[in-house]
Amino acid sequence: MRSTMALLAAALAMAATASQAQQKQYGPGVTDSEIKIGQSTPLSGPASAFGIYSRVEEAYFKSLNEKGGINGRKIKFIVLDNGFNPPKALEASRKLVEEDGVLAEVGTVGTPTNSATQKYLNGKKVPQLLISAGGSKFNDPKQYPWTVPFYPSFEVEAIGYARYALKAQPNAKIAVLYQNDDYGKDFLKGLKKGLGEAGAKAIVAETSYELTDPTVDSQMINLANSGANVFMNFTTPKFAAQAIRKANELNWKPMQFIASPGSSVQAVLKVVGFDKAEGVMTAQFFKEPGDPTWDKDQAMQDYFAFMKKYAPNEAALDAIGVSGYVNAQMVEHVLKAAKNELTRENLLKQATTLKDVTLPMLLPGTVLSNTPEDYRAYHGFQLSRFDGKGWAKVEYVKAD
Repeated sequence: MRSTMALLAAALAMAATASQAQQKQYGPGVTDSEIKIGQSTPLSGPASAFGIYSRVEEAYFKSLNEKGGINGRKIKFIVLDNGFNPPKALEASRKLVEEDGVLAEVGTVGTPTNSATQKYLNGKKVPQLLISAGGSKFNDPKQYPWTVPFYPSFEVEAIGYARYALKAQPNAKIAVLYQNDDYGKDFLKGLKKGLGEAGAKAIVAETSYELTDPTVDSQMINLANSGANVFMNFTTPKFAAQAIRKANELNWKPMQFIASPGSSVQAVLKVVGFDKAEGVMTAQFFKEPGDPTWDKDQAMQDYFAFMKKYAPNEAALDAIGVSGYVNAQMVEHVLKAAKNELTRENLLKQATTLKDVTLPMLLPGTVLSNTPEDYRAYHGFQLSRFDGKGWAKVEYVKAD
């Protein structure tokens, strides 16, 4: 009898083990104990202010690993410097895929850098997952099914600015400064789309700059001389600060809109001087650290505790760090949803079937949803104005 029972128990154990083995499906970079993912980022170069984004993300995965990882697997997160240079970004993606063998590239920063790697990663059927770039080209499931955006669309953001400007300033004369690459051109495209055929005549001056330019002072002088009463500042942090400062020096006082990637209170507005930045408007999706509105917010307190423990050398008040924190939480959500089917195909499926996902540091009421036909997760934003201390809500802008 005992022998029969022992044999039965052994058979059941073997069946359970076999069933478990069948349920586990792994893609490149995955074992029973590890999930290997990576990204490239501008740790150096003209957009190095975005470096905190990746360092905070790296710290978040470290904190996850200390708690046991995701479904028992530790995250190996590989970060490579691309200097915000498209050829370097492509080189980094090749290394991550062909040498490091990652399951996916996640959260890579920048429109020009992601543009450079999109064709390569899709050709290799490697998820270009939850990228921090707002170019409309990244929501193209038919042509680029392996590219999944996380950052809201720059085009939609600019459409919102255009509509508000026309409403708030009936006799709008608009001047535009934009980065001469896909990033800036997408904002410009959205602005003109939002203005419409008739409203487009309101643009009285537009000028671009190169990432390699030392300053945008000459561009700002020309824009200020245009007689514009609305200024669209479609730049990245370094140039955003320069533009706001120069407008103040020239005593040019237009209604100002600043692209959300360049709107960090600590990395941009504090550098300029809060008094000089008062009145600028931007699109917001996350809670801003240091804003008195969130002083007693539990999610904000948890964020500061995390930064103190895992990223003590980083500026906890820098909103760019919050975006890295939120991106890491979204990556965590997708990996958890994939469970033991950690293949590239299932990872893509989980990232493109989000249903009313909420994350602690998103603004209240913000939920993330998408479909295999439309990868956009965000469907609106809060238009906010800087009041000299923090961001004050102007109105909610629907993107759909």
